[in-house]
Amino acid sequence: MYYKLYIDSVFVLQITGNFYLLSLAGKILGCTATHRRIWLGAAAGAVLTCIMIFVPMGPLFMRMLTGAVPVSMLMLYITFRIRRGRNLIHGSLIMAGCGFFSGSIMIWILNRLRMVLKDGGGMVVTLVSGYLSYRIIRGMTGYFQSRKESCIREVTVYVPDLGHDIRIQAFLDTGNQLADPVSGAPVSVISRKLADEMGSCFKPEKYHAIPFRSVGRRSGILDAYELPELIIESQGRNIRKAHVILAICDDGISEESICQMILHPRLLEN
Repeated sequence: MYYKLYIDSVFVLQITGNFYLLSLAGKILGCTATHRRIWLGAAAGAVLTCIMIFVPMGPLFMRMLTGAVPVSMLMLYITFRIRRGRNLIHGSLIMAGCGFFSGSIMIWILNRLRMVLKDGGGMVVTLVSGYLSYRIIRGMTGYFQSRKESCIREVTVYVPDLGHDIRIQAFLDTGNQLADPVSGAPVSVISRKLADEMGSCFKPEKYHAIPFRSVGRRSGILDAYELPELIIESQGRNIRKAHVILAICDDGISEESICQMILHPRLLEN
């Protein structure tokens, strides 16, 4: 038993599929490239794939499997100028994941189209199904990225009460619904490391006990203090908030993290 391969068809399918995978990987990785560079990377991958088919070194399946990662790394290098090996491997894994999901959707579409088209449609149907699967995954990727950006974004916070401005990188997390049980005021969370740096701002008479519930821990009490004022810099505007409550979290925020505060979303409301 043998299969007849038409190298021109293989090249067209490969360059088109590579273009879609590189576009998806660039969107996920946050890398940008012109269409010309994406097509150049896709063409390089298609040429290497065709060469591997003709090189008589072991079964075709093994040649394709062992060559998949080096070929995808080369495509990423040509398209996005990624040079670090770790980043290239990461990008290759993302391309592999996109290829898996894209292939699954493509097979589902092909099966439906072949039920309608008596001759199966050949190359045209394959290209159409590939494009549709690409648009579906791209739409899903854009949706989840927009949801993530709307839920968590980075802002900068200043503490005037220290006598000198201390600049803090903070996450604005819409999932943070922590509030003072008495006043209902929103409560932001800071790490123990940041709390030690801000110790002079915390007055005993401004102490609050904030009850909380979280995954993995049924309940607890956080020590919190009220600050006279915070200035939040977000999207080109400065927002001044008075009587801001900060709760100290001994775990949950890594001391090595750049962001040492989880900001309550209500603090950005006018």
